[in-house]
Amino acid sequence: MFAEFLNRLTAPDPAPLPDTDARLALTALLVRVARSDGDYDEAERSRIDKIAARRYGLSPFEATELRGEAEALEAEAPDTVRFTRAIKDVVAFEDRLAVIEALWAVALADGEREAEEDQILRLVAKLLGINDRDSALARQRIEAAK
Repeated sequence: MFAEFLNRLTAPDPAPLPDTDARLALTALLVRVARSDGDYDEAERSRIDKIAARRYGLSPFEATELRGEAEALEAEAPDTVRFTRAIKDVVAFEDRLAVIEALWAVALADGEREAEEDQILRLVAKLLGINDRDSALARQRIEAAK
């Protein structure tokens, strides 16, 4: 279903993604982090919906629909390294900082800080070109906002 999209995303010299495709790719990355600890619960799904609605100006229904598409894409997407590097190539640095914040919001949505989520977030931050300090500051901002 998403084969053509994934081929464009992981092409050797990808073109910038249209806004709707970038939304889908970034939401799929949120899903990947949420699923990383093997417990993809309602708190995480709800947080993804809220992030999508706020970030993209979507209605609750549209945000849930986007998450559903992102769940399907995430299931078909290549390994985290190739998938995240592909996103890095098509998303501006400033937006990648906001992505890390959103990823931390999802990882911490269930009130638990799991080792698997920490591990994937370290990897994703590095692959997106975000250093450990900036990622830690993003996490602290999310924790302070709770």
